[in-house]
Amino acid sequence: MQQTSSREVYANPWMTVREDGVRRADGSDGIYGVVDKPDYALVIPLDGDRLHLVEQFRYPLGLRRWEFPQGTAPDRLEVEPTELAVRELREETGLRAASLVEIGTLDVAPGISSQRGRVFLATGLTPGEHERESEEQDMRAAWFSRAEFEKMIAAAEVTDAQSVAAYTLLLLHERRNPA
Repeated sequence: MQQTSSREVYANPWMTVREDGVRRADGSDGIYGVVDKPDYALVIPLDGDRLHLVEQFRYPLGLRRWEFPQGTAPDRLEVEPTELAVRELREETGLRAASLVEIGTLDVAPGISSQRGRVFLATGLTPGEHERESEEQDMRAAWFSRAEFEKMIAAAEVTDAQSVAAYTLLLLHERRNPA
């Protein structure tokens, strides 16, 4: 598919939306709506059998959701993934990691968005004060055992696709790198 035109139809500090004209392989023309967001980092804080999650109100869903700490840099900046992971972990949980290992990449919604995420495993955790942004002021954080986390997924208490997929990456990472 070849892009023939592009126009920005909306922008805010977190994303832009554009409409691209495209030419398909058969020569026919079409359009694509694309949501452009900077890449994000998702961090799995792991301490033995415990996972550290955050819970916040997700406005588009109208629900509070538990998920792994994750986010992007402000003002649509692109930031080096490891630096972003360190920042998100500290900002949302107050935790600092002695070890931060990248374990995979996720595409949020590749049919509509250019955003990609890097998943990091954080271990050797030290508690500290969180540094949440104003949108995160109602955020809560808590530790859960793996068994509790898996029950939360099965009970639709954890529905964040990135968190569920990141947990799968963790399981695959551990299978490849047994302790």
